[in-house]
Amino acid sequence: MLWNTLNQTVELGWDFYLPVIIFVVLCALAVPVWASIGVAAITMLLMSGDLPLALVGESLFDGIDAFALTAVPLFILTGDVLVRTGLSRKFLDVAEALTQFAKGGFGSATVLVCGMFAAISGSDAAGAAAVGRMTIDRLVESGYPRPYACALVAAGACTGILIPPSIAYIIIGLVLGISASTLFLAALIPGVAILTAILVTNIIVNRIYGYEGGGNMSFAEWGGQLVKALSSGWYAFIVPGIIFYGIFSGRLTPTEAGATAVIVTIIIGFILGTLKLSDFPAMLISSAKVNGIILPIIAFSLPLAQALAIMGVPQGFVYSITTLTDNPMILTLMMIGILIAAGCVMETTPNIVILAPILKPLADNIGMNEIQFCIMMITALGVGFITPPLGLNLFVVSGITGESILKIAWRAVPFVFFMLVVVLLIAYVPAISTTMLPDILK
Repeated sequence: MLWNTLNQTVELGWDFYLPVIIFVVLCALAVPVWASIGVAAITMLLMSGDLPLALVGESLFDGIDAFALTAVPLFILTGDVLVRTGLSRKFLDVAEALTQFAKGGFGSATVLVCGMFAAISGSDAAGAAAVGRMTIDRLVESGYPRPYACALVAAGACTGILIPPSIAYIIIGLVLGISASTLFLAALIPGVAILTAILVTNIIVNRIYGYEGGGNMSFAEWGGQLVKALSSGWYAFIVPGIIFYGIFSGRLTPTEAGATAVIVTIIIGFILGTLKLSDFPAMLISSAKVNGIILPIIAFSLPLAQALAIMGVPQGFVYSITTLTDNPMILTLMMIGILIAAGCVMETTPNIVILAPILKPLADNIGMNEIQFCIMMITALGVGFITPPLGLNLFVVSGITGESILKIAWRAVPFVFFMLVVVLLIAYVPAISTTMLPDILK
């Protein structure tokens, strides 16, 4: 019924259906997403004639010709330098000291270090790989089943796109014309809420099954261990401190904060002797590979989004949905379902560039604040990263451990449930996303 209404509203023809079929088939054949989007976009433009093909090159350039996007490779590089210099292990030492007084302490420490890593790299896949290599074997030694340890890391790594600064918020800000700094500020409480939900889930599961002991340490012993960890690794927190203070005080743009973080991390690495000039080629190549995945997707998604807009697909989608129901609560649930499903099967960047312009008019139609919509969208996509059986983070963790996807997916179900509760709160309680914003933006 929905599809028929949309078809009647927009008068869709083969200039729409064929590119969609081509995109799905190419993705199924494991063709890179940017190439699949590019072929689908060019096919749509050729068949519809909505945009002269001669302007496609200009459109591709305009898609990535944005100062805000400079922050993306800088944050990616910061994450790589962080791992190379060993500062990520200092985060783990502090997180472990902070939580060792409690039952299930190392599991909680793993989640916290995922959040710390997220506050610097802004990438979930990078966090899953980096933290997974450091913690999964130790989690197993602490008493956790390996599939559950993998699910815990996969869930914690979701904070990579949810805790600011985040690459995802930079991209959605670019697509919808919203300041990335504003989105970072708005995402602070939701990001912490997701991190808390994962921590609570691990504590509950650990208490039910008794995976990890601990919790017998006196306050004096705990304080001594924490002071020791902080005294030997305090310098690691200079980097996130610069990023948070610079962005949230308004003294630095996200791009400037990213550049400063790279330089400071490199300096710390040289001072400690953990970073050498010979490390730079490998770091730069690693960061370039990740950046080379993100930017082409953005570039090729722009002409596709333009063609869809000219064909009236976003407006037709809103009309079609609202003919089924005009209940804002139900419409919000439908958007969340679409986003989680999309997060299961595709990376963040194409989801944002394709779906944000389509769903944003629907959010406007039900009176949802644009900032709240952005936070809800990114958080719902984050839940999709660990939603069985196709969540991206499940595959990343499975790849570095060799553990079965299905076993990890089954253990991830409790995390999905509690994270979904936070998504619903964000969707239905605007204050969660707008409390940190100036009154003029609420």
